[in-house]
Amino acid sequence: MSAAARPGAAGDPGAGGSAGTTRKPRMLEQPTAVWAIAFACVVAFMGIGLVDPILPAIAESLKASPTQTELLFTSYLAVTGVAMFFTSWVSSRLGAKKTLLIGLALIVVFALLAATSGDVWSVIGFRAGWGLGNALFISTALATIVGAASGGTASAIILYEAALGLGIAIGPLIGGLLGSVSWRGPFFGVTTLMAIAFVAIVLFLKGGATEKPTPTPLSAPFRALAVPALGTLAATALFYNIGFFVLLAYTPYPLGFGAMGIGLTFFGWGLGLAITSVWVAPLLTARLKRTTVLRIALPLLALDLLAAALVVGTPAALVACVVVGGLVLGVLNTVLTECVMEATDLPRSVASSAYSAVRFIGGAVAPPAATLLADLISPSAAYVFAAASVTVGLLVVVLGRRALRRVDDGPEGARVEAEAISAGEVA
Repeated sequence: MSAAARPGAAGDPGAGGSAGTTRKPRMLEQPTAVWAIAFACVVAFMGIGLVDPILPAIAESLKASPTQTELLFTSYLAVTGVAMFFTSWVSSRLGAKKTLLIGLALIVVFALLAATSGDVWSVIGFRAGWGLGNALFISTALATIVGAASGGTASAIILYEAALGLGIAIGPLIGGLLGSVSWRGPFFGVTTLMAIAFVAIVLFLKGGATEKPTPTPLSAPFRALAVPALGTLAATALFYNIGFFVLLAYTPYPLGFGAMGIGLTFFGWGLGLAITSVWVAPLLTARLKRTTVLRIALPLLALDLLAAALVVGTPAALVACVVVGGLVLGVLNTVLTECVMEATDLPRSVASSAYSAVRFIGGAVAPPAATLLADLISPSAAYVFAAASVTVGLLVVVLGRRALRRVDDGPEGARVEAEAISAGEVA
C-alpha cells in the first residue's frame, strides 16, 4: 500500500478534518451498504481455500484421483482468470450493483450444484461456474466500497484488505470444520452465506451509492499486456502464482491430516498472509524500492519451497514451511499489486484486470502439474517445480528492471490505488 493510501497520509481526503485538525479516518463508522459488501468479500475470498481441507475426502468419497481433485482448483482459477479479461467491460456497462449481484447469484447457484453433485467431474464443472461468479464479484467489490465508504479512501482500502485477509484465513478453517462432517458441508456453507450477502446488497446498496464508470473497450486488457512494464509484471505473477498454488493446493496430500488438521494448517497460512499483506508490506515499501522488495521476497519463497521438498515426509516441518510461505506470500501479493498501479498510464482497472487474469491462469496450471509430478517422480518434485517457477519469476523481475523502473518512482493517489486493486487481487 503506497503512502498515499495509508491513514493520515497527506492529500488523503479522509486523513483530516477541519483546517489545522488531524484525525484518523474512522474505518468502523461505515454505511450499512459497505458492511454488506465487506461481508460478501470475506465469503468470496473464503472460496479460494475452502476446498483445501476436503480434497482427500472428495477423492475418497467420489473415487477420484488426486489429479482429478486438483482440477477443482484449476477449473475455478482458469475460468476466473479468463473472465477477468472481460469483467471491466461488463461492469462498466451494467454498473457496480448489478455486476455484484450477478456474481453473487452465480456463486450461490454453482456452490449449491457442487454440494449436490454425485461425481467429481460435475463438481469440477460447477467450480468453473463458481469461478465466473467470483471474477464478476471481486473485480467490482473494492471500487464499490470506495464509492460508498465514509472516512476517506484510505479507510475503504484498509477495510477491503481486512476482508480479503479474513476470508483467506478462515476459508480453510471453515472448510475443515464443515468438511469433518461431510465434504459437501463447505459448499452448503458458502451457498448459505452468499445468499445472505446477496439479500444484504439488494437491501442496503442503493443504486446511486456508486458512480457508473465510463465504458471500456473489450480489447483494452489484451492491449494492456503489450505494455512492457505490465507484461513483465504479468509474467512474474504467472510464475509466482504457480508456487503459491502448489503450496496451497498440493500440500494437503503429503500432510496426511484429516479435514480439521488441514484446515488449521492453512488457517495459520492465511493468517500469516493477512498480517504481512496489511502491515508488513507497507513497512517494507516505505523503506525499500518495490522492485528491491520483490528481489528479496521471491528468492525467500523459492527457498521455502525447496525446504518443503526436503521435509515433505515430516508433517510438522511441512506445516512450518506452509506458515512461513504464507508470511512471504502476503508481502508479494501487496507489492506486486502496487507495482501494477505504478507501471503504466493506462486506466488502472484495465491494467490490473489484465494482470490478474494472467496471474489466475498461472495458478490454474499448478495443482494438476504438482500431482502429476508427485506421481511420476516423488512428492518432493512438486515443490521443486514450484521453487523453479518462482525462480523464473525472479529472473523476469531482474531482466525486466528497465521496464519496471517506473514502479519505484513514488506513490500515486489513493483513488488510483483503489481502482487498481478492484480488478481482483487474491493470492
